[in-house]
Amino acid sequence: MGADVIMLDNMTLAQMAEAVKLVNKRAWVEASGGITLETIRQVAATGVDFISSGALTHSAPVVDFNMKITMNADK
Repeated sequence: MGADVIMLDNMTLAQMAEAVKLVNKRAWVEASGGITLETIRQVAATGVDFISSGALTHSAPVVDFNMKITMNADK
């Protein structure tokens, strides 16, 4: 159908491996949803091209950050 990337969201490892076989390199395949640092190696072994994981940021500390920009009217 002309898709460039196919997202596999919240699938089991077996489902991902089957989907990769079905796509057969006709598009990039990305895995997402429920992927943790503990399971990422197993997900990679299914043959997907990309892996998205929110686990990298779920427990990141919060930082209050701002930038104050002032303009000098003389310039």
